[in-house]
Amino acid sequence: MKAKDLAMYILGALITVCFFVVLYLLILNPTPPDNKDVLYLIIGALIGFEGAIVNYFYGSSKGSSDKNELLNNKKLE
Repeated sequence: MKAKDLAMYILGALITVCFFVVLYLLILNPTPPDNKDVLYLIIGALIGFEGAIVNYFYGSSKGSSDKNELLNNKKLE
């Protein structure tokens, strides 16, 4: 496994864990009215990141990445 791939997997896992930790904390703790806007901003960013991660690993980006890797391996032969 390449270092780039490892970093990508670690970052994806870290964002996913943060997403679920924030959701868990939201369920357990009431949000102070003064912090609602900041919290909504953080949640929106995490949802966007999570969507990008799912699209990469399960969407067309993964297939495109796999295709490029196969083509690169073919050139090296």
